Amino acid sequence: MKYLFYIFLYLNIYTGIIYDLNGQNLQLTINNENTIPEGLLDSLDINLNYKNYKTLKEGAESLQATLTTIGYIDNELKNIQKKNDSTFIAVYYFGIRYQQIKIYYLNIDFSKQELLQISSKIEDNYFTLPFETIENSLQKLSALKTEDGNAFSRIHLEEITKNKDNTLSAQLILSNGTIRSIDRIVIKGYEEFPKSFLKYYAGIKIGNTFNKEKIVTQSEVLNTLGFANNIKPPEALFKKDSTTVYFYLEKQKNNLFDGILGFSTNEETQRLILNGYINLELNNNLNYGEQFSLNYKADGDEQQSFRVKATLPYLLKTPFGLRLELTIFKRDSTFITTEQEALVSYQINPATNSHIGYKGYESSNLLNENTEETLIEDYTSKYITAGASYIKHQGNNLFPIKTTLTTETEIGTREQIDSKESQLRFTGVIHHIFNLNYKNSIFLQNSTSILTSDSYLTNELFRFGGVNSIRGFNENSIDASLYSVLNTEYRYQFNEGIYAHSIIDIAYFENKILAIKEKLYSFGIGIGMQTKAGIIKFNLANGNAENQDFDFSNTKIHLSISSKF
Repeated sequence: MKYLFYIFLYLNIYTGIIYDLNGQNLQLTINNENTIPEGLLDSLDINLNYKNYKTLKEGAESLQATLTTIGYIDNELKNIQKKNDSTFIAVYYFGIRYQQIKIYYLNIDFSKQELLQISSKIEDNYFTLPFETIENSLQKLSALKTEDGNAFSRIHLEEITKNKDNTLSAQLILSNGTIRSIDRIVIKGYEEFPKSFLKYYAGIKIGNTFNKEKIVTQSEVLNTLGFANNIKPPEALFKKDSTTVYFYLEKQKNNLFDGILGFSTNEETQRLILNGYINLELNNNLNYGEQFSLNYKADGDEQQSFRVKATLPYLLKTPFGLRLELTIFKRDSTFITTEQEALVSYQINPATNSHIGYKGYESSNLLNENTEETLIEDYTSKYITAGASYIKHQGNNLFPIKTTLTTETEIGTREQIDSKESQLRFTGVIHHIFNLNYKNSIFLQNSTSILTSDSYLTNELFRFGGVNSIRGFNENSIDASLYSVLNTEYRYQFNEGIYAHSIIDIAYFENKILAIKEKLYSFGIGIGMQTKAGIIKFNLANGNAENQDFDFSNTKIHLSISSKF
């Protein structure tokens, strides 16, 4: 019984000690054998409160590593003393703080241009760094060597010595690996993916210097294609004499369709009238990255348009592509115009594309009589056209394109029965999104078109107005020999699937036939959302001309739906 009492007493004492060390909050006090520099501990943001003795000891030891990174390379944790049940004192020897390090290097290993990215004090055989930047600076130098294809290079410091002026010196050593280039590309998941898009659209091709970070960034561009997506980042397999890069892709549905069709009967002619619109786009169904689109719009008797386009990129695995397009536009009973286009494109780099080709216009007058205000005549135009486009993408499902710049110039002649005239047509579009933060952004876009000629016909003028130009006006309701439209939106994105925006549009146009020079304005609001059916956009805008009073009846509703299948 006596022994049981001692065992019970021992267990209680032991439990009490363990509880004191592990079951209550403990406070750590930092002491140095010499005076601690003022403000040092505050700048290190040290945790001084711990739940138990084990975490307190780990915190005291981690402070040693922190002191080393800021220049106290001789620091030492002498001991940890218990002051009372809840307070412990960690006694350190800090030593001298070394503020700078002089690093010697070999000119054959590093150029001054490389070293300028980490230091502003560079001599012929050494450079100087603040001590606390050593780790980040060496990592950056290592990354520069990796960009040069030296994926297995290693950088470290040797022969570290202390100088009398409380600075350090060291020798920078570069251990070169073998410079690697891409020898083979393998696609997993979507094996039929057209590899020409890797080479020309993303800029990844066999023979390129291997740079893992660059390859990962380039592969993300494939997500903007619409018909393919990265499952996970690319991986590399290094063998003794080869480097194979694996891409993990999956095919995405990227066919688009939206449309509304209606039928009515003309009261005068008793003819059947088709109205509404159809928009069909077929993408990559043959696994060549090809595109076929068909667009039809009609608003009763007023105007009808039909457009069909086929695009074949990277013919015979080259950077050249082909685009064919046919457009037919009919305005009530006044005229009908047919536009034919055949272009050859060339991918200059992943972001820039150029093209050259032929455009032809043929227009017929449907009126029995002609007036000065409706100067419509039969004509045929033939043009040589050339242009270029630049597109920069961003990782946003609702706004995947950050910057666009497209230009096209057409040089040719317009032929009539008794005349022939030289003409010049120019069109340009530029837009950019200024991202203020994740939720807020500003969208700006300018569209400009110019027709230069000695004389003008109504049925050859540019037509603008509507959701794709200046909102608040009827579609293609304004004829112009010159126009420039500025679209602005302040956008607030609630989440990845819905946003709201303002509408402020300004336009200037000229009509040489009617001797008109006029400014237009449009104000409104809009909303867009990603649904299972696709992206729905709803805009409410009121359009007015200069010096015109506000009229609510000028308000237009623009609704568009893009559905993938």
